[in-house]
Amino acid sequence: MSHRAASTRKTRSDKERNRSHILEVAEQFFAEQGVDGPMHDIAKSAGLGPGTLYRHFPTREALLAALLQARWDELQARREAIQRHQSDSGAALQAWLQALSEYVTVFDGLPEPLRAALSQDTSPLAITCEALVETTGHFLAAAQRDDRAHPWVGERELFLGVLATVWVGGAVLADGASSNALRSLLRTGWEKPSAGDAGST
Repeated sequence: MSHRAASTRKTRSDKERNRSHILEVAEQFFAEQGVDGPMHDIAKSAGLGPGTLYRHFPTREALLAALLQARWDELQARREAIQRHQSDSGAALQAWLQALSEYVTVFDGLPEPLRAALSQDTSPLAITCEALVETTGHFLAAAQRDDRAHPWVGERELFLGVLATVWVGGAVLADGASSNALRSLLRTGWEKPSAGDAGST
């Protein structure tokens, strides 16, 4: 191997190592400080200069997108498990919304950048959001076909409803029961009772 090739390989290895280190530090930092914490503090905690951080992740959204992507496989595994084991499309939609809620609560303050990304095609988070909305749409469409969800309910509105519920859960006026109450309200809004439920009332 030539000296130039060895140098290029070492540089690539250093970049990959720095990127992985930044992600590890950022995950812990956002978990402790929320997503609004200063980016330069992340670089400082990682023992790197701000320039190194911004070369890997030019924006906060790019860093968040990378962190969420690292958890994507886990979320998709839950989606597949729901589809495999839940025959009731209404219950399947509710299970997916619960999984989605847990996914977007990994960091305090995450719902706001995700909401903003829905209207910003250039945001690195936009692809993540659209994929989440699309999957929500698949579960919703199945529930609507089975008459388990109202036909006027939209996939984006359900996604935004999950974000709103998570956001309210961290609001000053919220208490321990607020998130569960709001999830119940959201479900009451989209769900149509099954024939069995209607007959038992």
